[in-house]
Amino acid sequence: MKIWINGILVDKDAATVSVLDHGLLYGDGVFEGIRVYAGRIFELDAHLDRLVASARTIRLEVPYGRAAIAQAMADTVKANGLREGYIRLLVTRGAGTLGLDADKCSGGSVIIIADQVALYPQEMYDNGMAVIIARTRRIAPNMLDPSAKSLNYLNNILAKVEAQDAGVAEAIMLNADGDVAEATGDNIFIVRGGEVVTPPPAAGILIGVTRCVVMNLCGQLGIPLAERRVAPEDLYAADECFLTGTAAEVIAVTKVDGRTIGTGRPGPVTQKLLKAFRELTGPRTKQGPPAAHENRKHCSSQPHG
Repeated sequence: MKIWINGILVDKDAATVSVLDHGLLYGDGVFEGIRVYAGRIFELDAHLDRLVASARTIRLEVPYGRAAIAQAMADTVKANGLREGYIRLLVTRGAGTLGLDADKCSGGSVIIIADQVALYPQEMYDNGMAVIIARTRRIAPNMLDPSAKSLNYLNNILAKVEAQDAGVAEAIMLNADGDVAEATGDNIFIVRGGEVVTPPPAAGILIGVTRCVVMNLCGQLGIPLAERRVAPEDLYAADECFLTGTAAEVIAVTKVDGRTIGTGRPGPVTQKLLKAFRELTGPRTKQGPPAAHENRKHCSSQPHG
């Protein structure tokens, strides 16, 4: 495997950062997870928009411009012969001292990893997945801006551990008010009476790129859509529930805390959106032209009204 780090493609074993990098010491940095479909970098501009916004939020200077990062991602995908997979793009604060002073860091490190993606098993797409509502709550927006996709994911990891302890694949996280926010790595939607509903940014969510794509697909397909408060009881009473994310794409939730959602099978709206998403991203291929940027009109990663 070849990894791009600070302007150079190196073998995986040679890709290193300082043990004094504040990304390691304090989770001080930002990242993006990006899909590659048939050699194309999916929603490239939306992901770069969010990376830049996240960096600005934590007052981190990205040491390369957008065009250079886009080219570096394409080069990394090509170097690894990747046709279908996943890119992890990271920017750290850089090496500093054993203290919190960001001004003493040497400058950001940029790392690009392109590899296969760990998907949920096909059985879950066919039959749906079970989740729990975690005891671990999302950090309140007035404590840490949730729009910043930072390297510090301990809050989400602890909720994921709860899911693993319960023998399920994912956990839903509530916000400080007790409302539904998101899953540990995905956004959440419910369907009730044919209307698709998802928590708004004010609920303390990360505004997912796939979330935005699916919301746009709802508009194209004429499916009613709303962003509003979702309570735990709304999950239990939903006709359908599904998650969206870079790795997950669109996947049905058929049980929450052991309670069956709807018919206990992926519902028609969920299936319709998954089909439309798969048509948008195109057929999965193992051969084809070299990796290129996805240049079509991208999905805005800004909050929806």
